[in-house]
Amino acid sequence: MPISASFSAASLLRAAASSHTRTRFFPSSFKNLNASIVNNNNRSLASATFRSFHCSPSRGSHRLDCRSPLSLRAQIRAFHPIIERFRRKFSSMAGEHPFKSVLTSLPKPGGGEFGKFYCLPALNDPRIDKLPYSIRILLESAVRNCDNFQVKKEDVEKIIDWENTSPKQVEIPFKPARVLLQDFTGVPAVVDLACMRDAMNKLGSDSNKINPLVPVDLVIDHSVQVDVTRSENAVQANMELEFQRNKERFSFLKWGSNAFHNMLVVPPGSGIVHQVNLEYLGRVVFNTDGMLYPDSVVGTDSHTTMIDGLGVAGWGVGGIEAEAAMLGQPMSMVLPGVVGFKLSGKLRNGVTATDLVLTATQMLRKHGVVGKFVEFYGNAFHGGDGMSELSLADRATIANMSPEYGATMGFFPVDHVTLQYLKLTGRSDETPQQDRVYSSYLELNLAEVEPCISGPKRPHDRVPLKEMKADWKSCLNNKVGFKGFAVPKEAQGKVAKFSFRGQPAELKHGSVVIAAITSCTNTSNPSVMLGAGLVAKKASELGLQVKPWIKTSLAPGSGVVTKYLLKSGLQEYLNKQGFHIVGYGCTTCIGNSGELEESVASAISENDIIAAAVLSGNRNFEGRVHALTRANYLASPPLVVAYALAGTVDIDFDKEPIGTGKDGKSIFFKDIWPSTEEVAEAVQSSVLPDMFRSTYQAITKGNPMWNQLSVPSSTLYSWDPNSTYIHEPPYFKNMTMEPPGTHGVKDAYCLLNFGDSITTDHISPAGSIHKDSPAAKFLLERGVEQKDFNSYGSRRGNDEVMARGTFANIRLVNKLLNGEVGPKTVHVPTGEKLYVFDAAVRYKEAGHDTIVLAGAEYGSGSSRDWAAKGPMLLGVKAVIAKSFERIHRSNLVGMGIIPLCFESGEDADTLGLTGRERYTIDLPSKISAIRPGQDVTVTTDNGKSFTCTVRFDTEVELGYFNHGGILPYVIRNLIKQ
Repeated sequence: MPISASFSAASLLRAAASSHTRTRFFPSSFKNLNASIVNNNNRSLASATFRSFHCSPSRGSHRLDCRSPLSLRAQIRAFHPIIERFRRKFSSMAGEHPFKSVLTSLPKPGGGEFGKFYCLPALNDPRIDKLPYSIRILLESAVRNCDNFQVKKEDVEKIIDWENTSPKQVEIPFKPARVLLQDFTGVPAVVDLACMRDAMNKLGSDSNKINPLVPVDLVIDHSVQVDVTRSENAVQANMELEFQRNKERFSFLKWGSNAFHNMLVVPPGSGIVHQVNLEYLGRVVFNTDGMLYPDSVVGTDSHTTMIDGLGVAGWGVGGIEAEAAMLGQPMSMVLPGVVGFKLSGKLRNGVTATDLVLTATQMLRKHGVVGKFVEFYGNAFHGGDGMSELSLADRATIANMSPEYGATMGFFPVDHVTLQYLKLTGRSDETPQQDRVYSSYLELNLAEVEPCISGPKRPHDRVPLKEMKADWKSCLNNKVGFKGFAVPKEAQGKVAKFSFRGQPAELKHGSVVIAAITSCTNTSNPSVMLGAGLVAKKASELGLQVKPWIKTSLAPGSGVVTKYLLKSGLQEYLNKQGFHIVGYGCTTCIGNSGELEESVASAISENDIIAAAVLSGNRNFEGRVHALTRANYLASPPLVVAYALAGTVDIDFDKEPIGTGKDGKSIFFKDIWPSTEEVAEAVQSSVLPDMFRSTYQAITKGNPMWNQLSVPSSTLYSWDPNSTYIHEPPYFKNMTMEPPGTHGVKDAYCLLNFGDSITTDHISPAGSIHKDSPAAKFLLERGVEQKDFNSYGSRRGNDEVMARGTFANIRLVNKLLNGEVGPKTVHVPTGEKLYVFDAAVRYKEAGHDTIVLAGAEYGSGSSRDWAAKGPMLLGVKAVIAKSFERIHRSNLVGMGIIPLCFESGEDADTLGLTGRERYTIDLPSKISAIRPGQDVTVTTDNGKSFTCTVRFDTEVELGYFNHGGILPYVIRNLIKQ
């Protein structure tokens, strides 16, 4: 269990300092924006500081006060003077800090002090002792940032009284310590910042007010595609193609890293953002001008939650919210409930962390944790079982998939496992635990977890391995849906024979055509990565071989993985099975799986084969992984190798052989599956601290292709009107200092009518650009050949491409089309079937508003700001749904779109709405007359009337709506300051 108040900060500091020679090395010789260089002894500061904040978990800092420049040119500079002017202004407005009395010095053992911090126990409020650790992080931030302007004493009281206030959905402000971006979401964020500078300039204000006020880390990891596989040269070849496709984007990001202060860019080829964050970027404790405070982070990728496994509070937000946080605006959030999830027992032999996270995901989905924090606990310090059995990498795997189980965070408070991860000791047995109060409770005995995968279309549809064959048969029989393909019984045994590079080949329903070890969820975990290598080794020694037409790939989340796979000798066997390293990025997990060979693609298409992909990712929504793989299963890396060897998901691993060995004997799953002891031995001997040092020393040097990019030195961006990658968006066109005010919706047409579980993958432009789509037509008209289309993700900096790609998913199910699947809709006035973009343009040209009807969980999936920006550019004024995913609802508000929820038990079907009606939403004309969560009446032109709840959840969101969105709100406020 976490360390309690009885164990003093001073004793931990002495223990940690005395053990500094065994501290895991993380670079400590680089300049930080906010503090001086630190040595090994200083790293022990994190343990003492964290304890002193909360009299709770202690830990070591692997990179306290360390930031590294990432190119030969100085990309990171001192804070711009304007930041200090803002700070002084806020300070003068607020007067003396309301909680000055609890500002406490943290002394050094030999005299002097490390710095000062706001000590929560010094508030002498017994309610604090029972707060979940995750809520205490929100409390510390509120106390520290309290100025009675952006953060008020009343907000602090709301958090302290969490047990009573959280059920009431009260609003609080939160100011994260830093912001994390990846390049898909980072490019539009930097585009928006550049555009905001232009808007400030046009309004006669200082454009340099648009600068991040908190550290911003941007990791370029979403651009690499799996074009070249099964080759020793795959990494270099894929990186060359990546730079060819993305040179303009990369140059723009490099410009941004120079033009904006406090922004660090990690170059392509370095790793996956969340693994780099876990291994390198996480501060654990900040020291800003002598002020000590816990690291916290919001990121424009929903899997930012991975850092929660390290005890650092982090979660995903929309790009729009992140931009506001960068500019010093507090994030407005509803004080969340916290689900206490107790872990007991021990995983059985052969069961992986992936099996555990898929089990937990299913449990938490069933429990219902949307909008809540999940906090894990159970026997962490007294050993034996529970959390003490989970390595930090296992915890990070569980935390990573918070979006899949619906939680805002999956938080692991700091304990001895965290300290071991950072190579610090100094624990004490004197650790009585104050019972924490949670909103609700769950418990999982780890011994009950069994091997499993999830699919074929959703991450929480877990299938025990022993039931997989039967489940697959059911999926073939079931009607089309999340667990069905409706294949006629007479067609279920179809065999598609074809020639692959001159060799006879065949595919059946369930044949694996993509097998990818990918995604930060699993590539950060040495146990499952080395486990995959052991499966490949055993299979190779027995004479098994993956079929050559299966597209195999291995994309590590950092160079550390490569080092330990090479040291263990297991990369050789992965190569023999086709799992060569293809690059360092997200690849298949985000749909960058590259093309299948033409013969394979034709065999699937011409025979209507339900082909399968097996990947160690976190998302498997239909149409995401590859357009031709309708069945997509999430599995641990060793299971990815096993299914690749089997060549099909239509197999019972307990009873059927995977293949025939070199001696002619049948080889079964048990023959190639490593024991827990074998995996542990490989981890112990192969994963060494020096690997992290050498990897992240090299990361600071960039790579030759990145370093050769030449960028201008101007602080205002010179927009190229002919660019198809970077385009000045129209968000601030004709903007004035006067807010536009509220708007209702009058006689709007329904652009799309959806059912349940429409994800951001359906809404936001993602994956490849189809040759017949409006986006393709736009690019072809501008001289871009089809081979150079690249992906939608790579073109997120161009609003004209992205608007055309909104609702362009080939698996879109729109009720207006009466069962037809695809990216089209019906233009209601004429009855014509058009691409969604073309229909939206026709509505806009005629001066008509549009709305979207939807079912439950609208906007689930990745936190994509274009899932809100795109509909806004299409002219959508409101979305009426049964329920919304948290981040997406917030993003809709941020772009000025009204989110509304049907009353409980109602939806479009029960109300008899076809989507061919015209809709009027009556909102008050003055913002002061609207309150969060109020009911409004929606009427149609055929006489129907129903009540909806307006999902503006906070007063701040009403402010955004009044200003036409969050970005105009920020600009007007910055100009006034």
